[in-house]
Amino acid sequence: MSVQITTVAKELPPYTRETSEIIPYVETWLTGQEDRFRRKVIKIFEGAGVDRRYSIMDAHEVFFNSSFEERNDIYVEGMKNLGRDCLQKALDKAGWLPTDIDFIITVSCTGIMIPSVDAYLINDLKLRQDVVRLPVTEMGCAAGISGMIYAYNFLKANPGKKATVIALESPTATFQLEDFSMVNIVSAAIFGDGAACVLLSSEEDAKGPKILDEAMYHFYDATDMMGFKLVNTGLQMILDKEVPDKIAAHFPKIIHPFLEENGLTIEQIDHLVFHPGGKKIVQTVEDLFGSLGKNIDDTKEVLKLYGNMSSVTVLYVLERFLEKNISPGELGLMLSFGPGFSAQRILIEF
Repeated sequence: MSVQITTVAKELPPYTRETSEIIPYVETWLTGQEDRFRRKVIKIFEGAGVDRRYSIMDAHEVFFNSSFEERNDIYVEGMKNLGRDCLQKALDKAGWLPTDIDFIITVSCTGIMIPSVDAYLINDLKLRQDVVRLPVTEMGCAAGISGMIYAYNFLKANPGKKATVIALESPTATFQLEDFSMVNIVSAAIFGDGAACVLLSSEEDAKGPKILDEAMYHFYDATDMMGFKLVNTGLQMILDKEVPDKIAAHFPKIIHPFLEENGLTIEQIDHLVFHPGGKKIVQTVEDLFGSLGKNIDDTKEVLKLYGNMSSVTVLYVLERFLEKNISPGELGLMLSFGPGFSAQRILIEF
């Protein structure tokens, strides 16, 4: 019995602007700030490695002094719409019916909604009334792969079943208008909104890349490096500037033992399906793998075209690989990082 990735479908929010179009809004937001600081902020946006981003809110709404309640209401409606549309798109690509799904996992960390979005999807698409639900809300950028790991373990224990993982994020809904810290500014420069849906199957005739193994790796004493603080104005980003260095220091433990357990070395991995946390993290990973002749071009391209969409982003990278003409038997390594601090890994065979 094997678990295979049937398809991936992405869904983009309705509003989009190039970074050059957003900078005038940033300049207006910075009114009253010291000139040197203003120039520094603009350079951060221009050098973030993000050419375009998408959002559930247009730029003027992002930079409008709305309340946490108003922004969260927009988040709730946006996630319901994006979730419905990307799940339906994935089902259409796979030729599945909504009632084929046995396990639905939804992941999101950029807003608050109870019931979770999967409850609305069950109603909107008329999934089965006995479908198993798992909402994952607090794993940040790692949750796209985390969701796939949970789906894999469910399917491995239940042959002949089908699962979906739906990642939905709106980092722009967490932008803090009264916060001129570097963390808030860097986050605004690299993040964008998006949605993606993965379908997986343990049926005998399932097609698509096979999941060979999965694992999580947790850093000790790093719980304060990344996450959100709930403040009166919403979810305030926590992002330590030492994150790239911390990743680099742990990288040998993250990669090599996992591959060794599967009788492999990094040289035998053909494709790197990595989450683009931001320009510095991308550069860190590229430095570590460049000497091995490996590239993360698709990771960089996704960051450039969409920004970091938290848990969603690595699934956009995965979709690009599924659309390539990859030879059967080639191996891929999926990797993402998130609050905790933790790293999630999946080994796949195309």
